[in-house]
Amino acid sequence: MQELDLTERFAAALGAVPADLRGGPVGLAVSGGSDSSALLHLARRWAHPIGAALTVFTVDHGLRTGAAEEARRVASVCRSLGLPHRTLRWTAPEARQIAARRARHALLAGALRQDGGRLLLTGHTADDQAETVLMRARQGSGWYGLAGMRPVSLSPVWPEGEGIWIARPLLGETRGALRSALRGAGLRWSDDPSNENAAFERVRVRGRLGGAGAGLTARVLACQRGAARLRAAEDGALARWLGEAVRLAPDGVLRAQFRGLSPGRAARGLGVLLQCTAGRETPPRTAQLEALAARLMSPEAFRGATLGGVRLRPGRAGIAFAPESGPLLDAAGNARLAARISAFQRLFSISAQENDAGSGKESFLQEMEPIFSD
Repeated sequence: MQELDLTERFAAALGAVPADLRGGPVGLAVSGGSDSSALLHLARRWAHPIGAALTVFTVDHGLRTGAAEEARRVASVCRSLGLPHRTLRWTAPEARQIAARRARHALLAGALRQDGGRLLLTGHTADDQAETVLMRARQGSGWYGLAGMRPVSLSPVWPEGEGIWIARPLLGETRGALRSALRGAGLRWSDDPSNENAAFERVRVRGRLGGAGAGLTARVLACQRGAARLRAAEDGALARWLGEAVRLAPDGVLRAQFRGLSPGRAARGLGVLLQCTAGRETPPRTAQLEALAARLMSPEAFRGATLGGVRLRPGRAGIAFAPESGPLLDAAGNARLAARISAFQRLFSISAQENDAGSGKESFLQEMEPIFSD
């Protein structure tokens, strides 16, 4: 019965993903570990009755001698399940987790787009969520960051990840429960030895959570869920702001009104616009955004600034954003910028809808929004 419940929860998680994102083949990132192996088998059960197409990818980072054999084992399992599989190889490996993560997402996004898909499923679990929240807390993240990984998000790489979305249908499941389900079905998985390497911060945090027992993980996740509800309310407000106060002119100039926003919301909205205008993967640092947002909130005193590769200039129609160097965008670049801003608006809308769906009614957090708008 537990396995049936897990299958139903998996289907419900994917059912919450907008249907148009599930069109075309749905990509699966499968390394062969327990989490991604569970993802593989659950996704096949979900896809088979409804005729959804799946395509499986395994990334060989070229950093371990055993990785190629693990990829071959995943390929063998996929053949037995009748699923297409491709091994993606990183041709310039670096022994840094941040570089490996970026390369992995770039390879996965490119391969999925080549196959005509838009949605990539990953095997992140509740354990991964707790680790992420603790790591962000150690780095001094505010409440918005402590909301953790989103069930649905944009690809974190640019431009390779353009148009690619990521869903994490196992984010509510523990690794222990997934392994029990795999054992119960007689299924095996591979263990990555780098998951035991204490040189990596995530491994150290994982060890601390494991050593403290289930109680610490439960408390971390309880805090994360509370922050996620607050983030959902904030995301709804950001989505409305992007739709009402941001305009992209035919001449390639982006303009936005910041008047009336709280300082925190102004900084978050500013980060999105700078990231999109500059064509970068990430926004500037939070402290820089907060300082500039504070200046934007006093339009009479604001005379212009540059940040994150973008020039900002005041005007009667709002603050104008343009790339710091080079000409204004041409028609193709203008369309690409508009599409990226629309993707962020949709991301924030999905976040707000997830919260409303979970509560079964209009979120009470919308009423609390002015209290937590910072």
